[in-house]
Amino acid sequence: MAGLWRSYQTLMTKYPWTVQIVTAGSLVGVGDVIAQQVIERRGLRRHSVQRTARMMSIGFFFVGPVIGSWYKVLDRLVVGGSKSAAMKKMLLDQLCFAPCFLAAFLSISGALNGLTVEENVSKLKRDYTDALISNYYLWPPVQIANFYFIPLNHRLAVVQVVAVAWNSYLTWKANKM
Repeated sequence: MAGLWRSYQTLMTKYPWTVQIVTAGSLVGVGDVIAQQVIERRGLRRHSVQRTARMMSIGFFFVGPVIGSWYKVLDRLVVGGSKSAAMKKMLLDQLCFAPCFLAAFLSISGALNGLTVEENVSKLKRDYTDALISNYYLWPPVQIANFYFIPLNHRLAVVQVVAVAWNSYLTWKANKM
């Protein structure tokens, strides 16, 4: 395990952007597999590989790049590693970024699931508030610790490890018709 972590750190140093994106896409996929197998209890026969591939593509092309970029912007907006700076980053993250990110994630998921604009709006009205409230239960303490203790190029990885559980919930929510 230590060797795997060292390899990951070496790759993060050489190719931070690529590793962050691949990590995000892979872990969104893992979250979808957990959602289908544990939450929805589909079993292997009824597992939708296409759905997992769709969710992974959202991770690769939306979640990884957007969150990775957001953390860079956030580090420029709030400079420093103090407790106060961590709190400011968490508040900006949770009050400005999270609501927009969740709406975009749910909308993209709906569009990739073939929902019409009207169906997607209806699904957002049904699921968005619940997802945002759930977000506020989980992410503020994680983000305070992340912004205070974790270097910038490892933040997305920390978030994605915690996000395996979150992604399971979010992919279940996004795919619940």
